[in-house]
Amino acid sequence: MYSKDKIKDLVQQSPVLNQIINTEAISWLNPNLKPFKNTPKYDLNLNDMREAEQLWKRFAPFFVKAFPETEKTNGFLESPLREIRGMQSVLSKDAVPIQGRLFLKCDNELPISGSIKARGGFFEIMKYAESLALKAGMLKHNEDYSIFTSPRFKAFFSQYSIGVGSTGNLGLSIGIISAKLGFKVTVYVSADAKEWKKDLLREKGAAVVEFAGDFSEAISAGRKRTQLDSNAYFVDDEDSKDLFLGYSVGALRIAEQLEEQQIKVDAIHPLFVYSPCGVGGSPGGTAFGLKQIYGDHVHCFFIEPTHCPAVLTGLVTGEMSGISVQDIGLDNKTEADGLAVGRPSHFATAISKDLISGIFTIEDEVLFTLLAELKDSENIFLEPSATAGLIGPQRMQESGYAQIHQLHLKNATHVAWATGGLLVPLEQRELFYKRGCKSLA
Repeated sequence: MYSKDKIKDLVQQSPVLNQIINTEAISWLNPNLKPFKNTPKYDLNLNDMREAEQLWKRFAPFFVKAFPETEKTNGFLESPLREIRGMQSVLSKDAVPIQGRLFLKCDNELPISGSIKARGGFFEIMKYAESLALKAGMLKHNEDYSIFTSPRFKAFFSQYSIGVGSTGNLGLSIGIISAKLGFKVTVYVSADAKEWKKDLLREKGAAVVEFAGDFSEAISAGRKRTQLDSNAYFVDDEDSKDLFLGYSVGALRIAEQLEEQQIKVDAIHPLFVYSPCGVGGSPGGTAFGLKQIYGDHVHCFFIEPTHCPAVLTGLVTGEMSGISVQDIGLDNKTEADGLAVGRPSHFATAISKDLISGIFTIEDEVLFTLLAELKDSENIFLEPSATAGLIGPQRMQESGYAQIHQLHLKNATHVAWATGGLLVPLEQRELFYKRGCKSLA
């Protein structure tokens, strides 16, 4: 933990930190938000995103053969963008009415792993596998990548190991794709990881190493252990350029969906995107990608639990990834296992500080209430952490953000990014739903 004097100095610099320390649900607007043309030059750009998209296309034949459920989409992994009018009415009933249209980006339905983590996790492992095969002379870019399912390739990849630290969904994604390709994969999980996720990982062929501590302990130990093996590769959720790039491809996909639904995004038709946030990689990659496409016409917000607002703490104090929520006295405990992160991503946070519009924090019980309301109004199930974005439109409206930036909310499109839920077992779904109903009563 930081000393009392250090925390006192940080609170004096940014009084909102006092509310964060008191675990209040707050709405923070980013004072560092820059016009897109004034943002720094980053290591990644739109061309990198398009190249990343090509990697997904090269691997499409592999997915068709390895995962038959993707055959109907020709190996293309994507989720629907759904307007949720029923949920919009429910949310608007007892609070400020949502102006504009509300959509759900249903990454809870992404094939195979059922979460947004597949976008980054699958991408990083595919890129690594491709590089190994090219270097070994086993592959050419213009070949049919279904050969990745062959015994020869599996035998080759079995010489290599993959490691990843996770609170749940990233581990699931890495475990599933790595084991399918033939890698030996170990997932280092924190105490927050749900039992059913650990069981599913083992079922898919991954080794699971459990820690009594939080995400930072799991990722640190996983990194050290993996680096001891010269034939091992560690997926570093705190500092991975490839994970970030994989997530950014989601922006290209949703842009196509908006166009297909004839939804305009321009100066008088603003787009708002609200993403649950843990370490900051997936929402950061998504925000970066959307900014490359829409510039100042898109407004990206993160939502974090009140007990572990890692990215918010890093940005408010200016300490970035140098500070954890434990340093300011928070316990980093939440039912939203995917968001149970004490320290933000070094790579993603450095980029997000100039691009995101703000961060909202949410109490755990609200996540379950939203889960039950969404199930009742739209018959859509999300895991608790994935519901966080649904508070976005009203919190944004109440914050005065639209007035500050002179935005036309009547023409707004709001997208809550749903990040997981497909693989949650039925009995666990029922427990989540009952808890949400109890909160509503």
